[in-house]
Amino acid sequence: MTISTIDPAEVAKFEAMAAEWWDPHGKFKPLHMLNPCRLDYITRQIAAEFGRDMTAPAPFAGLRLLDVGCGGGLLSEPMARLGADVVGADAAARNIPVAQIHAEQQGLRIDYRHTTAEALVDAGEQFDVVLNMEVVEHVADPLAYLTACQNLLKPGGMMVCSTLNRNPKSYLMAIIGAEYVMRWLPKGTHEWSKFITPDELYDLLRRAGFDPVDRKGFVFDKLRWDWSISERDLSVNYVTTSIKT
Repeated sequence: MTISTIDPAEVAKFEAMAAEWWDPHGKFKPLHMLNPCRLDYITRQIAAEFGRDMTAPAPFAGLRLLDVGCGGGLLSEPMARLGADVVGADAAARNIPVAQIHAEQQGLRIDYRHTTAEALVDAGEQFDVVLNMEVVEHVADPLAYLTACQNLLKPGGMMVCSTLNRNPKSYLMAIIGAEYVMRWLPKGTHEWSKFITPDELYDLLRRAGFDPVDRKGFVFDKLRWDWSISERDLSVNYVTTSIKT
């Protein structure tokens, strides 16, 4: 049986915020603001890898997709709308009914489960795509966790993984700015020491059996008050695409 990489203290933080997932002005306001940017990157990568036409009615039909750390379903729902067969998994039990109720209200069929990547591996689950967004900086053992994600992919499957860089700027922006100045997140949501540099993540991905093929930055423009994708600026939030080797 695979050992869990779940950090109970990290899960407890998100349990406490579960009811606010779909409030765009609540504790998950930063994710609501970032979501269009994340979706743009994710959909482009999936379409390119699997040769899908985004102008088609259900471009991701036939693809089985796992959203690890799905929360209230901010990514699971748009993936389901695009035709993917979506499993949303979260270690925080209170997130699941929130996600289920919202999906039902939207008329969407999404398989939400209170479970972990490791438990899905033990169950023999397989996916074409794994979304691993803003999770790896919250686990106890990043390499073991990424290896579990790799084991969940079919041969040639892809994973999109985003996280936070570790440097003075990320401390200033993601912790001081987001948690103390803007109060977008409860204090203590993130631990700067758990942030991962892009080079460290690429090394972890390769050791876990992935071939990293792309990385981009998510950059917040304080004047326009929105997010954009950057080819070069990976200084705070960034995202990677990897293929199972």
